[in-house]
Amino acid sequence: MMTTNMTLTVVRTTLLLAALAAVSVSQPAPPLPVKSPKRCRSLDCATKPLTFGLDGTFQLSIFEDLHFGENAWDFRGPEKDRKSVRAMDRVLDRESPDLVVLNGDLIAGENAFLENSTVYVDQIVAPLLRRHLPWASAYGNHDHEFNLSAAAILERERKWPNSRTGSMVAGREAGVSNYFLPVYPPGCSQDGCVPELILWFFDSRGGWYFQERNPAGRRRAQPNWVDATVATWFRQTSAAMAARFGRTIPSLAFVHIPTNASRALQTVNGRASVNPNLQPGTNDDYPLAQQGRDWCSDGRNGPCAYGGQDVPFMQALASTPGLIAVFSGHDHGNTWCYKWDRRVPGMSVAGNGVNLCFGQHSGYGGYGNWPRGARQVRLSREKLRTSLEVDTWIRLESGTVVGSVSLNATTHNPDINHANHIAMASENFPSLNVQRFHGIDGGYISATLLGASRELSDLTCPGT
Repeated sequence: MMTTNMTLTVVRTTLLLAALAAVSVSQPAPPLPVKSPKRCRSLDCATKPLTFGLDGTFQLSIFEDLHFGENAWDFRGPEKDRKSVRAMDRVLDRESPDLVVLNGDLIAGENAFLENSTVYVDQIVAPLLRRHLPWASAYGNHDHEFNLSAAAILERERKWPNSRTGSMVAGREAGVSNYFLPVYPPGCSQDGCVPELILWFFDSRGGWYFQERNPAGRRRAQPNWVDATVATWFRQTSAAMAARFGRTIPSLAFVHIPTNASRALQTVNGRASVNPNLQPGTNDDYPLAQQGRDWCSDGRNGPCAYGGQDVPFMQALASTPGLIAVFSGHDHGNTWCYKWDRRVPGMSVAGNGVNLCFGQHSGYGGYGNWPRGARQVRLSREKLRTSLEVDTWIRLESGTVVGSVSLNATTHNPDINHANHIAMASENFPSLNVQRFHGIDGGYISATLLGASRELSDLTCPGT
């Protein structure tokens, strides 16, 4: 069954690339209207090719580490799942994404039963189906377990026409969720327009091989990094697109477990490496758990020192023109973004300016008591053509917005970061509070501590 599915997805990839190859690069995009209409919310829209809105923007909501199915055998598990659905609903009630990304650890596979482990997919996507939203997944280590197959999760997702999750790289060691999605100009489809954005999804694997045991009878561990064959596919496919269209197409990437580049940036100068004035967000998982952790350079499953297994993937990321940002989860206590623009001491790969970002722990399963929420990412056609600037923020379940930054912006606004710090402090420490924020041009201009007696005021924020 796995081989058949992989063959079909390779055929789909070939057909999609063929459709892209047939596009005329000289065809102009349609003009933008003066007034921006509301987003289409129907099943028909949810199943069409992804496009920028008529207002020239495209927004993503990234949910990660949902961990559905934890403690399924007692009352705590179903209650956690109910609260996770509530968190998703509250975020989506305030945001209007064009695509939802499920960025790994959808299911707590270690608690799953072989007979019904994928039924949690239906619960996870219920808030998206109600809103006719399309989604795409990148699987994480908890989605690969002895009783849970990532291939089976993909099969379950494909029950629904809203699912864009794919699998374009064959092979047992590749994992499952390695694929790309093109985003077209308004009103266009894959049959007639050059894509203006590419979304890359990668399977960082980890966990355990499905129903496999080693000669000693123990579960067989699965490597926890993006495989080198996938890195090669990524480089070759990206280069083929640039050659076909005669230009670099801007892109974003999603992978559950962060690379060693994130850990190197986080630790190069100790805890002070992540500066809250420049990289707003929590930095509680220190040091973070990167790809290849606890795997030895000789292939043994440790514990042992980091063995550089994700170097081919990092090389691919750092050598891909137009790649704006890579979004990861896994480390529930980290929510910052850091520009990887140099060779960090101890690293063999130099960054090319790609932004490495974490999201927000979205589900009530998994470790930690940080506020639940989801990172938002908004791109505009105009900025992609000029500066590759991207706006991103975290919408918490409470409605608060924190961590608002503009990736690749050429100016630094200390007032924005000051406001971010106070908002995050208010969420984590209820004894502190803030006045109303007034948003200007997607940012915050002021914030004032009020003391312990008032509740958090509402925020005017990007996207509202």
